[in-house]
Amino acid sequence: MPEGAEQTEQRYQPEMSDAGLRPSHEVTAVDEYGEVRSGHIAGERALTLYLDDREIVTLMTLGTHPEMLTLGYLANQRLVPCLESVDSVRVDWDKGEVRVDTFERIADLEEKLRHRTVTTGCGQGTVFGRIGEQIEKIRLPRVSITQSRIYAVLNEINEHNEVYRRAGGVHGCALCGCDAVDQPFIDLFVEDVGRHNAADAISGFMWLNAVDGEQRWFYTTGRLTSEMVIKVAQMQVPVLLSRSGITYRGLELARKVGVVIVARAKGRHFLIYNGADQVTFDAIPPALPRDKEKHRSTEG
Repeated sequence: MPEGAEQTEQRYQPEMSDAGLRPSHEVTAVDEYGEVRSGHIAGERALTLYLDDREIVTLMTLGTHPEMLTLGYLANQRLVPCLESVDSVRVDWDKGEVRVDTFERIADLEEKLRHRTVTTGCGQGTVFGRIGEQIEKIRLPRVSITQSRIYAVLNEINEHNEVYRRAGGVHGCALCGCDAVDQPFIDLFVEDVGRHNAADAISGFMWLNAVDGEQRWFYTTGRLTSEMVIKVAQMQVPVLLSRSGITYRGLELARKVGVVIVARAKGRHFLIYNGADQVTFDAIPPALPRDKEKHRSTEG
């Protein structure tokens, strides 16, 4: 964690493997001139998750943080009651699987798996259990933020898109905070083939390290669908930034639970879809010329 950042409480951690993979691979391709060029492409591996010997889902992932991805997925899907119920998390890439054992087998697992929703999430696409009913009960604390902090966080994040700059084909998510002198820092930046995998890995990190979501912001390069808003709300993070846009269902949920939504955030431009009254505009950029302004819309 960066110097000046708050220290997180040490807590119980299950027995875990350490099986992270390299995120990209060097390959050759032929360009439009018929010339052979070397470069990198993103990795992608199938990882089948077993919970107490019950096959749950197969995730397509870069595999850089498979243990945290697994724990975050279980947490966000509400498939295990608490971290202390998890005995071990073991990844075996030769078999393409991760096996999670609990101290006492999950009693209502079949009931949770019976209720599923097919989503727009890349790399996952299914939500188990009655997540919608649980979200109705979540209300996030009202926070005040500044325009200058939005810009500072975006500048900090620009230093972390390593796999995307090298290979493309991935999404990135970040858990962000500010230190005692209001300087932004990144707790964890995760890139994966799907933004929901990256979000789940961050959720797993927060779970393992008892990170207080109320003191953090969440950033993603992907679109803000209802599922992404749900994940952030479950993490108790009150501010959600995206380089991309938002769906109407995502906006409805953000309004209901109280997530500040800043989308189309790139450079000096952003659009606040929810929580504009919580933002102090202390770094307003110069006005655009009229011929450029007329081409701008809520679509970015």
